[in-house]
Amino acid sequence: MPEHALTPVVSPAVLARRLGTAGLVILDCRHSLDDEGHGARAYPQGHLPGARRVDLEAHLSAPAQPGVTGRHPLPPVAALEQTFSSFGIRGDTQVVAYDDAAGAFAARAWWVLRWLGHDAVSVLDGGWPAWQAECLPVRRGPAARLAPGAFRAQPRAELRVTVQELLELREDPSVAVVDVRAPERHRGEVEPYDAVAGRIPGSLSCFWKDALDERERFLPPGLWRRRLLDLLDTRDPARAVFYCGSGVTGAHALLSMLHAGLPMARLYAGSWSHWITDPDRPVATGAV
Repeated sequence: MPEHALTPVVSPAVLARRLGTAGLVILDCRHSLDDEGHGARAYPQGHLPGARRVDLEAHLSAPAQPGVTGRHPLPPVAALEQTFSSFGIRGDTQVVAYDDAAGAFAARAWWVLRWLGHDAVSVLDGGWPAWQAECLPVRRGPAARLAPGAFRAQPRAELRVTVQELLELREDPSVAVVDVRAPERHRGEVEPYDAVAGRIPGSLSCFWKDALDERERFLPPGLWRRRLLDLLDTRDPARAVFYCGSGVTGAHALLSMLHAGLPMARLYAGSWSHWITDPDRPVATGAV
């Protein structure tokens, strides 16, 4: 860990004071599920100084296998080591990720790094819109050349659950399984991305954007902590399992837990798009 590591959620003002310091790597994670070229087009038009361009599909996901994986399966650990090394990340690097989608894609980078044992990683609160709103420095054009790092992964198996583990855990009343998709997707009323609508039976609904205010910045930690504890009731936050559509916004929910001062929960990385690859897995619809 760097001597002066940042908190999991960092403000634009705090990051601006760190610009240009040694041991800082900024990741531009802008992306759109409805327009995969969005991030690549946005980056040269303007980005944070020194930011590395990170692509959800190319860098943070392996190729999806229809009927086998979810939409954004995790890459092999060796591939992630190579990716993060190419961005100049070492064991003592402070990483800050940002996007223009309320932190959804930046949180994917954040969680992957945490899962691989790198704790010195933060997400920029409010992302690119907040940075621009505060008139902070911007660079245009391609990324500058960067000396490669030497990232070495130490995966933490305790931060994720397999589908086999989840099938057992969902039967345990002391474990909360939390669906962070929009409530109407949890009820099975709509499904914009996957072939089957519905939810994992017994799961609670906690929309990931509810952790944000009207400016899409994180709520005060104490306020969000109270709301999460109300949702979980007497269940241990550290044993909770979160899922979304494909393992992206589920990571944002875990980030919001740490921001609220709660322990790191677990992610079902395959999420709903993986759950439905087996027609024998149960599906629930309707109001809870």
